[in-house]
Amino acid sequence: MPRKKADTITEEVKEKKVVTKKIVAKKAAPVKTAKAKNNLELSVYDIKGNAGKTVNVGKEIFGEPMNALLLSQYVRVYLKNQRQGNASTKTRSEVTGSTRKIYRQKGTGKARHGNITAPIFVGGGIVGGPKPRDYSANMNKKQKRKALFISLSEKAKRGEVRVITNDILNAEAKTNNFFKLMKTMGIHDKSVLLVIPDTSKRNIIIGTRNIPSITVTNAKNINAYSVMASAHLIFVEEALKVLEAHFIRNEN
Repeated sequence: MPRKKADTITEEVKEKKVVTKKIVAKKAAPVKTAKAKNNLELSVYDIKGNAGKTVNVGKEIFGEPMNALLLSQYVRVYLKNQRQGNASTKTRSEVTGSTRKIYRQKGTGKARHGNITAPIFVGGGIVGGPKPRDYSANMNKKQKRKALFISLSEKAKRGEVRVITNDILNAEAKTNNFFKLMKTMGIHDKSVLLVIPDTSKRNIIIGTRNIPSITVTNAKNINAYSVMASAHLIFVEEALKVLEAHFIRNEN
């Protein structure tokens, strides 16, 4: 009888091992996943502000994951570099004034003083005042580039990036035409960063310079701070190619 019990136990153990092997084999089977798209589609607007075709933009620029620490670091560095640091005051040794003793030592009832340039007198020196200093901070090129891609990606996720056809570069340099375009797109009362391929396109610069909510920049000079400071981004179609060529191809 004990042998029969032992035999049944061993058989049950063998059966369990076989079942577990089958389960493991099923789990280890490769799972088919859909291939992720490499591009992101953005609507392209014509010169009248109507959406038409779409354009594919690379996810290398518009698909960067969020990194709040890097963005905050970039903003601190950017704002520090905007400070001139040229505020300066004069100490008592630098103030122009007589060095003679201003009144006698004794008998006046006043405190003893040496000259008129002392800090307690009007026109005298300043104690602990500001002196010229360098506020600048450094950040490496790769960090700046990544911060730009993060800011562009966040704008794209929120639907705040638009593309306009190259016809706008040859449009008549009239403020009213560009204002009507912004109004048709529904962003005339928002801060807009307009990105053009290069600054030689004078018509678009002249036509938008009297609209305070629009800032025009070159695709090569765009930065993460100006992107985040604007409510909407408008890329000229050609500017997207310049952006990719400057920030992607030059790095490879």
